[in-house]
Amino acid sequence: MQDEDKIKLGISIGDINGIGCEVILKTFEDPRMLEFCTPIIYASNKTIAFQKKELGIDVTYHGIQNASKALDGKINVVNVWKEVPMVKFGESNEEGGKYAIKSLRAAVESLKNNEIDALVTAPINKTNIQADDFKFPGHTDFLAQELQGESLMFMVTEDLKIGLLTDHVAVKDAPSAINAILIRNKVRTIEKSLRMDFRVRAPKIALLGINPHSGDNGVIGKEDDEVLKPVIKEMSNAGHLVFGPYSADSFFGSDAYKNFDAVLAAYHDQGLIPFKTLSFGRGVNYTAGLSKVRTSPDHGTAFEIAGQGKADHSSFKEAVFAALQIFKNRTEYEELTENPLQKQKVRR
Repeated sequence: MQDEDKIKLGISIGDINGIGCEVILKTFEDPRMLEFCTPIIYASNKTIAFQKKELGIDVTYHGIQNASKALDGKINVVNVWKEVPMVKFGESNEEGGKYAIKSLRAAVESLKNNEIDALVTAPINKTNIQADDFKFPGHTDFLAQELQGESLMFMVTEDLKIGLLTDHVAVKDAPSAINAILIRNKVRTIEKSLRMDFRVRAPKIALLGINPHSGDNGVIGKEDDEVLKPVIKEMSNAGHLVFGPYSADSFFGSDAYKNFDAVLAAYHDQGLIPFKTLSFGRGVNYTAGLSKVRTSPDHGTAFEIAGQGKADHSSFKEAVFAALQIFKNRTEYEELTENPLQKQKVRR
């Protein structure tokens, strides 16, 4: 019997030459996972059959032509392609990028059409996905185009949440990309996500400095004094719980991050190095600020171990649970927002 209330979770397979299929199949090899959601993998029967045989993973699945045919209690595989792509584990090639994008596009289309409730994406390779019809540095930028909202790369665990002012931008270009409008937008996106997706009533956010020691009063750069500080003061005066800029070198080692609901880093490695150091294998990459829920594991294609059965699926499993919980939190938030009387009842 179909459970109409169970969340339909779409899954894109990522690069077929990487560890994407492995971590997906290992996650749902545990039959208890099917009690939490109805998984719908966007690939093909033959691709999944090849992967499970090569990796020695004992799962059964149900092949379907579209998400509407998904069965509860089964691993469902939407047949996005009929041909049999050549899998060369550990190799970054055009074939891997081509089918990663086919899977992603099909899954996102289902998400936009409400055929699935949330999406978890397995890792892609940023080099081989580039094509005439796909010129994005990664998932986040593509999803920002396809789904409504202000996208934010938000790395999350239960205890640590780090957003990025700039994500896949060269370090030399990051300072010039940061301006007052960007800061305001990212802070508001984090605040909204914390309230709507993580049940934080009064979000408290820390901003990290752009320069070492936040510029040391202009001695090591003026961006912190001229760009960050005025916006933080303006937003603080307007009632936002925004603080900083903090010197990034000591912020995490001193456990200062534990005093905030989220941290906003100036650029990619400033946020992701401490995040992965503190929570690798438990972390989740969440694209906040969009009209739909999308998560992914906190690692890449791991070509160096692909096809060897060595991949740890912990982060992918966490990404699944995060997507389910965020979808539930958001649904409840929207219901309460639309029905103030019910909101009052809940508060009692």
